[in-house]
Amino acid sequence: MMETERLVLPPPDPLDLPLRAVELGCTGHWELLNLPGAPESSLPHGLPPCAPDLQQEAEQLFLSSPAWLPLHGVEHSARKWQRKTDPWSLLAVLGAPVPSDLQAQRHPTTGQILGYKEVLLENTNLSATTSLSLRRPPGPASQSLWGNPTQYPFWPGGMDEPTITDLNTREEAEEEIDFEKDLLTIPPGFKKGMDFAPKASTAVSTPEAPEPPSQEQWAIPVDATSPVGDFYRLIPQPAFQWAFEPDVFQKQAILHLERHDSVFVAAHTSAGKTVVAEYAIALAQKHMTRTIYTSPIKALSNQKFRDFRNTFGDVGLLTGDVQLHPEASCLIMTTEILRSMLYSGSDVIRDLEWVIFDEVHYINDVERGVVWEEVLIMLPDHVSIILLSATVPNALEFADWIGRLKRRQIYVISTVTRPVPLEHYLFTGNSSKTQGELFLLLDSRGAFHTKGYYAAVEAKKERMSKHAQTFGAKQPTHQGGPAQDRGVYLSLLASLRTRAQLPVVVFTFSRGRCDEQASGLTSLDLTTSSEKSEIHLFLQRCLARLRGSDRQLPQVLHMSELLNRGLGVHHSGILPILKEIVEMLFSRGLVKVLFATETFAMGVNMPARTVVFDSMRKHDGSTFRDLLPGEYVQMAGRAGRRGLDPTGTVILLCKGRVPEMADLHRMMMGKPSQLQSQFRLTYTMILNLLRVDALRVEDMMKRSFSEFPSRKDSKAHEQALAELTKRLGALEEPDMTGQLVDLPEYYSWGEELTETQHMIQRRIMESVNGLKSLSAGRVVVVKNQEHHNALGVILQVSSNSTSRVFTTLVLCDKPLSQDPQDRGPATAEVPYPDDLVGFKLFLPEGPCDHTVVKLQPGDMAAITTKVLRVNGEKILEDFSKRQQPKFKKDPPLAAVTTAVQELLRLAQAHPAGPPTLDPVNDLQLKDMSVVEGGLRARKLEELIQGAQCVHSPRFPAQYLKLRERMQIQKEMERLRFLLSDQSLLLLPEYHQRVEVLRTLGYVDEAGTVKLAGRVACAMSSHELLLTELMFDNALSTLRPEEIAALLSGLVCQSPGDAGDQLPNTLKQGIERVRAVAKRIGEVQVACGLNQTVEEFVGELNFGLVEVVYEWARGMPFSELAGLSGTPEGLVVRCIQRLAEMCRSLRGAARLVGEPVLGAKMETAATLLRRDIVFAASLYTQ
Repeated sequence: MMETERLVLPPPDPLDLPLRAVELGCTGHWELLNLPGAPESSLPHGLPPCAPDLQQEAEQLFLSSPAWLPLHGVEHSARKWQRKTDPWSLLAVLGAPVPSDLQAQRHPTTGQILGYKEVLLENTNLSATTSLSLRRPPGPASQSLWGNPTQYPFWPGGMDEPTITDLNTREEAEEEIDFEKDLLTIPPGFKKGMDFAPKASTAVSTPEAPEPPSQEQWAIPVDATSPVGDFYRLIPQPAFQWAFEPDVFQKQAILHLERHDSVFVAAHTSAGKTVVAEYAIALAQKHMTRTIYTSPIKALSNQKFRDFRNTFGDVGLLTGDVQLHPEASCLIMTTEILRSMLYSGSDVIRDLEWVIFDEVHYINDVERGVVWEEVLIMLPDHVSIILLSATVPNALEFADWIGRLKRRQIYVISTVTRPVPLEHYLFTGNSSKTQGELFLLLDSRGAFHTKGYYAAVEAKKERMSKHAQTFGAKQPTHQGGPAQDRGVYLSLLASLRTRAQLPVVVFTFSRGRCDEQASGLTSLDLTTSSEKSEIHLFLQRCLARLRGSDRQLPQVLHMSELLNRGLGVHHSGILPILKEIVEMLFSRGLVKVLFATETFAMGVNMPARTVVFDSMRKHDGSTFRDLLPGEYVQMAGRAGRRGLDPTGTVILLCKGRVPEMADLHRMMMGKPSQLQSQFRLTYTMILNLLRVDALRVEDMMKRSFSEFPSRKDSKAHEQALAELTKRLGALEEPDMTGQLVDLPEYYSWGEELTETQHMIQRRIMESVNGLKSLSAGRVVVVKNQEHHNALGVILQVSSNSTSRVFTTLVLCDKPLSQDPQDRGPATAEVPYPDDLVGFKLFLPEGPCDHTVVKLQPGDMAAITTKVLRVNGEKILEDFSKRQQPKFKKDPPLAAVTTAVQELLRLAQAHPAGPPTLDPVNDLQLKDMSVVEGGLRARKLEELIQGAQCVHSPRFPAQYLKLRERMQIQKEMERLRFLLSDQSLLLLPEYHQRVEVLRTLGYVDEAGTVKLAGRVACAMSSHELLLTELMFDNALSTLRPEEIAALLSGLVCQSPGDAGDQLPNTLKQGIERVRAVAKRIGEVQVACGLNQTVEEFVGELNFGLVEVVYEWARGMPFSELAGLSGTPEGLVVRCIQRLAEMCRSLRGAARLVGEPVLGAKMETAATLLRRDIVFAASLYTQ
């Protein structure tokens, strides 16, 4: 039987099943049919194609299984297309636009072409990056306000814009050729030539005398006392009208403004200078132009914004952190912002009619005074200038400088009358018993009362003696301490309160003392219940904008408590919002006593009834000193409210002894400080000017106020130079042939020898040993205008405040025998070797006479080794007696005769001069210049004695010709030097700073500004350090809050140590910043700048690094106080300046294409700008 095998069948395929799948449309729905067959679709052409997922395919092919990749098969990975090189295509550039065109000149009747003239074309592809002209098209709307650091500024007024003739600018090496006058008549290499010039007429014309240079007057003083009777006839429709009648000086200023003149108004505080500014703003609005009002400090800008906005409405504000209504017709800003707009070519400048500079006396500020000068120099020609200042003694000189600078007349309107006269008192009281000890020192008419001074001294002395009887004789001269201060202020305020002389401002020159004095008056309450209610509501409304924790800050609570009692404190350590609250309450009359530092007097228009000085001494950053008259007047000027008080009261507290009367007189009645130039070179200024070809740093230096005294006579120098050139051309050439061949050398040797001898003699007279040797009896050689190498003997030595005076007996001729025709001009004027080498002593030709003269050290040509025994007093007495007509013919005393005979014997024995004291061996002068000068003098004497020209009979005449020519050439060289850039005081420093920039790679050898230099232009301060940090990538790796913390070292003004609690990143960052600063400092020293490396690195203060770091990380302000002892106001100022720096760094990062750093700086600025630090000013609300 056959066995059946089991067959193993494969599993059935889905297609073998009696089922068929049908897809319905493309939605993914399927249906099964009970029929066998392949899957079907209801679509006519099957399923749509589907692209594989590229990411999965790339991962699978290249990352998961890279083994299949061919290692050496590169033929498909890199392909090269050959092309034909065309180097000439690199040279193809668009042609420069033609700046000028030829215009035909035709006959007006016939139209015939008579000739052609070259005319400048208007807008020839001008742009903000190629032209300084106002004809260039405006930039993008986004840059119209601030401009752009890459744009050119507009052409500064007072500088000549280049014309067609100047387009072909000459370089220094090129010669200036006049094709009409300077053509050669003899070709080079030829002996003879031909002169094609027209023959001159034979008629002899008498030379005209040169006209003296006309004295230009740019500053025109206006008499502020002469009334303006026809004011309303001249201006029937004024641009602005006030509720009061303007003063005379205000009317005169307004008349000049209507004529579009520039004015300088110098008047006392509260005299009404703002009226002039208001009229200019109204005039600009009427003309549909713009005005810029600049102030030295941000607080004053905010106040003026509120005042002008209430008056005019259309007013904008631009400060470092605020930008309000930038399109307004009147913009208020700080001077630094205007400088930035000028350098960046802001289009706002186009519409500008007036720039008002308030508080111009701030130009004396050492740090920021240079900004005023830069702005005044850079302002374009179409802008008129209004300068408002306190009274200054040199207003005319300053206005003259601006007038010359801008080539326009400046009208100076000064008024010394004060609208509210002041009375100055001394207060010596310290208790309720002595609160009446108030002594008038200077009355309202300006009379100084010595009686009041001595009464104050007596009162103080009497109390001192009583104190000594009670507590022993030992009494300190200054009664310090908070308890003493409290007694003084309580008695003073009680006295003022009874006399209705509140409100009062107390000026104290220390932030700490301000706080102590206000805090010490705990028992004093000066406000009524209704005033307390008003103060409370005002505080609530102002503080409502702060977050909860900020309202509970210790300073806020303390100030609220003081304000409720009518007391206030105002200094830089107070939070800005609290300072504004204090100012507003004070202006409303709710703060009765305000303890303030000097900054309160700077421009803030908040007068009081009384001003009190806590002391007359202040610390100016280096030493303690008395107040200057200008400082005293500025602060005392806050006393007296116009329209409310008949007089203002100024009181000086005498806590210790009464100050000296001379010091008080000088402080109260002395002249205020003059306006002085603080111009200095900064890297920002140099780079901003170097990037513009048409502007030179030398031109900026020439136009500075510091160079004004030496530059104001440049026109006269130019005319004198032209006259000397004519004279030189008319002179006959000296004959220098034959024996006279060494005549020029002989002249130069003689000049050099004379100069060397004068230098050695000057050094002797400046030395201690030289002056010691000039005692009574010393024989000297006298050489001045009256005496030429005459021997004399010193009779008496006396000293005045400046120098020593030597009364000397000198040999001379008898007056009757002095005949000038006895000596020929050759011997008198032409120096022979005997005249130059040694001292050819004067010998009387007839009877010998003598005279007694008072000599300065410079009148003595040599000090001899001889000393005579003389009785100086007897000789002087005899000589003065014989000067009287009655005793004129008396014979001299024996002492006089003996001295004269001895001097005559010495002169006859040593015709070339007696032996003199050697400066090196006898007087022990080891100065290198003296030693080298002595050696050089001996060498010159040998050369002079060997000269051949002196043996020629023609020597005297030819020497005189040569000397006249050489003296004219020397004077021409001096004038050329004064007119050239080489005479600039700051030129050496400029070259040193350019060398620093060249070494660091900011400019190239040709002076072209490179990328790093353009970045530095965008920085507001510490430009080199910030740029180096950016290019070193020192900031890119840090987080935004770390960058902000590090940069605080550049803006923080309070010194201090960074502390040990910082993260390591910040510690390393600080070291890196210091290392970069040290490197820059070393480059500066190597290039010759006199700032040491330690001084440069010492400008960095990292005391607030931790505070800023925690603030940027979000810590509330109330917790920051524990991290540093710095006053809250200074912390806020530091963070505000830091945010400005972050913004400038953000712009610089975008300029160099660093978007990551730019984003970090934007984040850092955002982290800093929050809460109480950036609370909006109350004046802008």
